[in-house]
Amino acid sequence: MKNILKGLLLASMVFSQPVLALTLTEARQQGLVGETLSGFIAPVKQDKETLELVKRINEARSENYQKLADSNNISANQVAELAGQKLVARAQPGEYVRGINGQWMKK
Repeated sequence: MKNILKGLLLASMVFSQPVLALTLTEARQQGLVGETLSGFIAPVKQDKETLELVKRINEARSENYQKLADSNNISANQVAELAGQKLVARAQPGEYVRGINGQWMKK
């Protein structure tokens, strides 16, 4: 479990690289994307640029979740769900998160 948490922190550092972090941060702040409990971002707005960002970020997350799962002998879904809980909890005020009812809400 400790290794999973370390891995999640490492994965979050990967997503804070200058180019991606700024783009993802801007998208969150502008209400274009939101975090979900599944561990993946989802589009709040359905424009082409937002959908491309969501695809790129989720592909990177999926790869990182699989690496963490392989090194901890658990499923990628378990890693993603743990990450999802942390990412939703860490969302900043004014950012969107998708609740367990599937509805978007602003934190």
